[in-house]
Amino acid sequence: MMNDQKKWIYLIVLSLIWGSSYILIKKGLVGLTPIQLGSVRIIFSTVFLFLIGFRSVLKIKRQEWKWVAVSALCGTFVPVFLFSFAETEIDSSIASILNSLVPLFTIFIGFAVFKVNFSKNQVIGVIIGLLGAVVLIFQGANVNPDQNYFFALLVVVAAICYAINANIVKSKLQEVSPMAIAVGNFAVMVVPAILVLSFSGVFNESTYENKEFQTSLGYIAVLAVFGTGLAKILFNKLIQISNAVFSTSVTYLIPVVGIFWGVLDGEKFTVIHLLASGIILLGVYIVNRNRKKK
Repeated sequence: MMNDQKKWIYLIVLSLIWGSSYILIKKGLVGLTPIQLGSVRIIFSTVFLFLIGFRSVLKIKRQEWKWVAVSALCGTFVPVFLFSFAETEIDSSIASILNSLVPLFTIFIGFAVFKVNFSKNQVIGVIIGLLGAVVLIFQGANVNPDQNYFFALLVVVAAICYAINANIVKSKLQEVSPMAIAVGNFAVMVVPAILVLSFSGVFNESTYENKEFQTSLGYIAVLAVFGTGLAKILFNKLIQISNAVFSTSVTYLIPVVGIFWGVLDGEKFTVIHLLASGIILLGVYIVNRNRKKK
């Protein structure tokens, strides 16, 4: 199968997996704190990836490990905690929509750090996308006055982290296998995650006896295996057979899946929400369309 066909298959599969991640985070937060959720997610993902691909890390060269470590920090470690804290205050569907900003930030970071050129139309697309994000945040605050929508900014920071990671994988780790990058990422993160978890109160006996805690662990186990471990491998492969901007365009489809789960779970979604979502995706489309022409 040609890479042009493969990249679309990867894109669709990733959108289904990551689009479902936000509702799993929401369900996981019922019995876990954000710190516990982020740490457990990393540890579970590490176990899964080590079981299926531990030997792949032996192929990572010494000079590549620093980029693997930066990729781990930006692509997983920081975002998993940011999303966990964000969803204590904002709806999962809103988090999935705001994550659509990733391709926009990918353009700017690619230019500023990795010297990838961008055009006037791409700048316009970025501005449109950011305007949509502002509308979405303010509308969310109006519809849900009991929620603190300043936490939505955490999702924006996470989107910037993802954009940095996409550029790093494309420009610095192109010759490293997707499996090796994924396993190497979690080899770097697992010890810090265990240390963070040990100070979170998760080892108290009363915690284990809590049924909500046990149920939440189940949700996070599914999230770790599919939404973090497997998706990490697929995403790294997608970047290598396409480009950083196309890869982050998975965020076109993620909101569709995220909104579906959110509405199914009783979250409020208004016409203004839909309009703001359309504005963000329009900005992403303009950025991507121009890139494809070039």
